[in-house]
Amino acid sequence: MVSSPHEAMHRIFQEYPGLFSRVSDVLGVAFAPPASATVLTEARPVERRVDTLLRIDTQDDETFLLAIEAQGKKDPDKPASWAYYLSFLHTKYRLPPLLLVVCQDRATAEWASRPFPVGPRQWPALTLRPLVAGPHNMPVITDVAKARKDLALATLAAITHACDPDIGVILKTLSAALRDAPEAIADPIVELTAQGLGNRPAAQQWRNLVAVDLSFYKSSLSEEIRDEGRVEGLAYAILAILEQRGVDVPDEVRERITGCDDPQVMHPWLSRAVTATTAADIFPED
Repeated sequence: MVSSPHEAMHRIFQEYPGLFSRVSDVLGVAFAPPASATVLTEARPVERRVDTLLRIDTQDDETFLLAIEAQGKKDPDKPASWAYYLSFLHTKYRLPPLLLVVCQDRATAEWASRPFPVGPRQWPALTLRPLVAGPHNMPVITDVAKARKDLALATLAAITHACDPDIGVILKTLSAALRDAPEAIADPIVELTAQGLGNRPAAQQWRNLVAVDLSFYKSSLSEEIRDEGRVEGLAYAILAILEQRGVDVPDEVRERITGCDDPQVMHPWLSRAVTATTAADIFPED
């Protein structure tokens, strides 16, 4: 079952820890590629409240903690919580912490990017400065070769641009880049993208693309997507045939057709739509 976009925006870094070094390059802050990355899942209050916490050991022998937060909207209480998280993590692990906030909304991303001072205005004792990845600074990837070169970055870029007017082109590029990818690589990309799009209109575009462009590819989600695509296509075809033949389709019949999720039931309806004199004639059981 696909869950919220919130989870996809931070879980992608658990799937692809090396993604952060490429994201930081995009954001203009260079970090060496990781030599190793460990997900810290210890059951303590702060670890549970940070969306994803990674220990990064870079190829330049630098070690730091990466706290990743997915933020869906402005929250005036959040900067104080973030400052607390980072202070606690620094005290506990004795490693420098870094906060990355991932957003899908431009206004939220710009709000999260602002420095947050802690202390009197005359002399703040601390200043919170998160890195922020969102639609205001993540690349719009519409070149298949570029997407294929870095599928993880292309996936995060697609998720952060879920509300972009060009999301259809972005998703088409990503699906095309996956055509030659092994199943083990395509599987998490397909699922994270679907999860990241949530219930936005772009989610159905992605399902349609997976059904067509990745028809060779088998997974529980892709099979579910293709089944949904077949059902929607059958419903559209039945209604289109009836309407083109001038057969009136009452609302209750339309709802019955669009509400059915069994292709085996719908195929006889499609056959009968060619000769039916009334919309109800397509239902042999009646």
